[in-house]
Amino acid sequence: MRLKGKTAIVTGGASGFGAGIVRKFVFEGARVMIADINGEAAERMAADTDNTLAQAVDVGDGASVQAMAEAALAAFGRLDILVNNAGVTHLPTPMEDVSEEDFDRVVRVNMKSVYLTARALVPHMKQQGAGAILNIASTAGVSPRPKLNWYNASKGWMITATRTMAVELAPDGVRVNALNPVAGETPLLKSFMGEDTPEMRAKFLATIPLGRFSQPEDLGNAACFLCSDEASMITGVAMEVDGGRCI
Repeated sequence: MRLKGKTAIVTGGASGFGAGIVRKFVFEGARVMIADINGEAAERMAADTDNTLAQAVDVGDGASVQAMAEAALAAFGRLDILVNNAGVTHLPTPMEDVSEEDFDRVVRVNMKSVYLTARALVPHMKQQGAGAILNIASTAGVSPRPKLNWYNASKGWMITATRTMAVELAPDGVRVNALNPVAGETPLLKSFMGEDTPEMRAKFLATIPLGRFSQPEDLGNAACFLCSDEASMITGVAMEVDGGRCI
């Protein structure tokens, strides 16, 4: 019960890494808002998971993020943890061939969302003098793969955003950290690889010393630690959860 009495928002919480984080947080005693652009999936997950509520949100839209923040505070009374997990990628493509539409979508979901959730929720955390923000970045921001250029860049931005947020918010008692997962068993895996075949999986796994993909449970465990009081002296960290991929 490391998160007993805590409240949290997890964006992109209805699937993949986000769902793993939600389940771990609930198991450890937190009440969690499952915020997802797929409102029906969030509702289904909330129906099957105790101490959760669902919220449809477009993390790249300021009004939608503000509505999410207001709904969470109305339901919980306070917010202790914010997990910026929602993310997208473009398909593996030479950098000059990625469409402007795909580029804008990556920036909107992976980068602008962190600004919008901060704008909506940092004032509350400052007022209460405590809080934990966790950004789900990627090994792509540390050790980029070819042909995922603008996705890689967005995750590098997220790591830098995490560090500068940590420095600025530390005097207010708000900690900010990031996780860098390697490709995992999530809906984005096929997009990263371009095609989900045994040959492509073997090629990806060959770059991971521990020989397996990240699982939602791996991210849930790491997120729980960084957002718990056990990590009260840790801020500005971008922790690899990557089976040794970045060594």
